[in-house]
This record gives sequence, C-alpha cells and structure tokens, in this order.
Amino acid sequence: MRVGAFVVAAQFPGQGPGEALHRAVRTAEVAEEAGLDAVWLAEHHFVPYGVCPSAVTLAALLLGRTRRLRVGTAVSVLPSSHPVALGEQAALLHLTSSGRFMLGVGRGGPWVDLEVFGGGLDAYETGFPEALDLLRRWLTEARVGAAGERYGFREVAVVPRPADALDGDGKGPEVIVACTSPASVRLAAERGLPMLLGMHCGDEDKADMVDLWRRTARAAGHEPQAAHVSAGVCQLADRTADARETLVKAMPGWLRQGLDAHVTVDGRQRAMRDPVAYTELLCRLHPVGTPKVAADRLAATSERTGITRFALLTEGSGDLAATEENVRRIGAEVLPRLG
Repeated sequence: MRVGAFVVAAQFPGQGPGEALHRAVRTAEVAEEAGLDAVWLAEHHFVPYGVCPSAVTLAALLLGRTRRLRVGTAVSVLPSSHPVALGEQAALLHLTSSGRFMLGVGRGGPWVDLEVFGGGLDAYETGFPEALDLLRRWLTEARVGAAGERYGFREVAVVPRPADALDGDGKGPEVIVACTSPASVRLAAERGLPMLLGMHCGDEDKADMVDLWRRTARAAGHEPQAAHVSAGVCQLADRTADARETLVKAMPGWLRQGLDAHVTVDGRQRAMRDPVAYTELLCRLHPVGTPKVAADRLAATSERTGITRFALLTEGSGDLAATEENVRRIGAEVLPRLG
C-alpha cells in the first residue's frame, strides 16, 4: 500500500495565499522526511479553495526540493491547457526527476476558467477525449501531428522525448485520469489508464467505479488491473473525537469561502454542499481518528475496492505546525500498521 499527501494549498479564512503555498511546500518536504510515497498537487484558478494555479509548476519546485518523493498533479485541468504544452512540461519533469513525476489530468468544471483561457464550454463538455488522446500521443511517440475537431497542426518532432530518459524504462510519465462519473470511468478504462477517485466518494461508490473500469478495460483489450488512486482526508489525534473536532472547527470556513467563489462560465446554477455536513461526511468516510483507526480505515477501503494508492489531504486544520505533525504521525504511526 502506498500512502501520499493530497496538497490543495487551501487558503483558510484570515490567511493569505503565501501562507497557503508555504504550507503546501512544507507538506511535501515533511512527507519525504516521514516516508510517505508521494504528494499530489491540486490546481485551481481564481478561487481561495486552492491557490495553486499551476500544478506542474509547483511539481517542478517540489521535485527539486526532494530526492525520493514522487510528485503528481491531481489534477492538471486539461480544458484550460493545450495538450502539447502540458505534454512538453510533463516530459521535461519526467526527464529531469528520474521518473518521479506523475501526470494526473481532469476535465475540471464549467467554470469561468474556460472563458479566461479561451477553451470555451465545448472544451469541457465534449473536448476532453480528443485532448487526452493528443496528450498521450505526445508522451509516447517521436513525431506528432493532429487533424481533430479542436486541434490541427502539421507533424512535428517531440522534443524532448520522455522515452529518452537516461535512467528510465523507455516510457513516459504515468498518466492518471480523474473520474467522477461512469462516462469518465469508461473513458479512462478504454485507454487502460488508472483513475483518481475523489474524496467525496465512499468505499461502495469507489468499488463500483473500479468494477466498471475493470469490465470496460477488459472489453477494450487491456489488463483489468491498474494502480488507481483514492483521494481522502486524514487527521490524526490521540482520541478520534479530537481529530474530528479539529476538522469540524476549521474546514467548513475554508469550504464555504472557497466553494462560494466558483463562478460558472454560462451562468448555470450550482448546488452548494453544506460545509459542516460535508466535513462530517469526510470524517466518516476517511482515516480521521487515532492512528489505529486511520490504518484500519485505509485497510478496509483497500480490501473493499482493491485500491492500494492513497492521496490524503492533511492540511484540514489550516495550521502549518498541525499539518506538519499530522504528516509526521502518518509516517511514524500509520504506515507501520499497514505493513
């Protein structure tokens, strides 16, 4: 089982973006010291929910600050990026980090980002498969051209090629797809790509998505196994009630401020989760409690879903020192219980 930290760079009420980003960097540094497997970096635009607007840029910094830790995006928003530009950045990070970079991509949401970056609503609603396939070609082929509905250009050389890593295995960086619906599960499975499953889902929902992925992958001629990633929340304390209290006190303010700031590109109405109820749900679904409770929760999720990789949000207290302690306790008191 591989346990990593999910870094949102959340800006809590009363904090500035610099404080949130400093906590994000320290989370990665402490995660390496504590023996965690990876950090996964979120990307958001124009909202304090998360103040990292470029997951690949922050990944580059963290890959330079660490020596063993794997660093992934969770996720780079493909409709807001040109697939070739993102592919070039991914190739560069793969080649210069001894293969420690992982590229998670997703569709994002129907946000004003689509207007600002020029992708338009079509990039979100229908353009993701074409963009994903072009990105994958860029990461695996020597020369690439395009003649699709959205992207069209003459054949050009892929420079640098991910396969040319001096100490690599001839492959490019791992590509992972964020999945929130049966359609996105099928899209990932048809390409044999592992899924990143969100922290709003419980074990039963994730098990159903893994089962759909396996059946679809098998029908498409792929191996029905992949190293999927389950996102969640982890908060440790000597008493489970104290761990839950920490999150219920801090997270609703962040969720209310961050989620309220999202603006849809076309004025569509959105249903807002109740921040307190959502925090309480996350406490029930994920490893929140004593180290033993947390380890048992992770083991139960893995047994039910078959998932063996976890990306755990550890900054739910909103406090730097508490976040660092939380990460250290995962390494010292949870990982040994998982074997």
